[in-house]
Amino acid sequence: MSGRTHALALALVLAAVPAPAQQPAMPAQSRTILAIGAHAGDMELTAGAVLLKQRQLGDRIVLLHLSLGERGNPKLEAAAYARQKRTEAEAAARVLGADVLFGPFRDGEVPNNDDARRHVADVIRQVRPTLVITHWRESIHRDHAATHAIVVDAVLLAAIDAGKAGEPPHRGTRVWYAENWEDADEFTPYLYVDVGDQMAKWRELVASYEFVRGGISSFAYLDYYTSLATVRGAEARRRQAVAFDIDPLGKKRVLDSVP
Repeated sequence: MSGRTHALALALVLAAVPAPAQQPAMPAQSRTILAIGAHAGDMELTAGAVLLKQRQLGDRIVLLHLSLGERGNPKLEAAAYARQKRTEAEAAARVLGADVLFGPFRDGEVPNNDDARRHVADVIRQVRPTLVITHWRESIHRDHAATHAIVVDAVLLAAIDAGKAGEPPHRGTRVWYAENWEDADEFTPYLYVDVGDQMAKWRELVASYEFVRGGISSFAYLDYYTSLATVRGAEARRRQAVAFDIDPLGKKRVLDSVP
């Protein structure tokens, strides 16, 4: 059989074979994002729009508030404001569609010690996040700086040791640092996430907190973070965006050739 005749025969055989049924598209693998703030409200304000977006995309969202921020209301005793903040945090978690966890620490006294690191490492092993979002390392608020140090070390502890309840180590967690007006020193926007379609829902989310709505602090939280999202959006050529920084060692791109 000539080569041409053989090719024609093969083509006819293949044409007679029914095409395989098209496989349904596999859904994108969902992630678990753990947002760890020093106080209830910190992560909702700084990263809430991104958390809303990712929840909409099917990711699991978990909030861990190391303290309630119960000393932030000059009109209420700490115990009364703690109850209010817990109720507000639970309401915010419902808007977000997130699980919410509360640490055992007091506002203004988040301890930068091994006990706190072990507590957060246990949460990481239990939640098993693919991404942790927390505070940047430089801050005018001691609780924020302490939380940063705790979380960075807890990610390592969670990766090398089993938990007290027998949870296996959890490795491969990335860490992003949210942009906060109190954590601005040396913060450099590196990653930008488009949140233009989430800002209305984000305002509903953060309005769960009285301190955001006004009447407790003179700082205009809602105006500030709305404006910041507009500025970061302009930098990213988007309508509105939220920016994050990462550790310097993560700012590497290895290329096989010039793109």
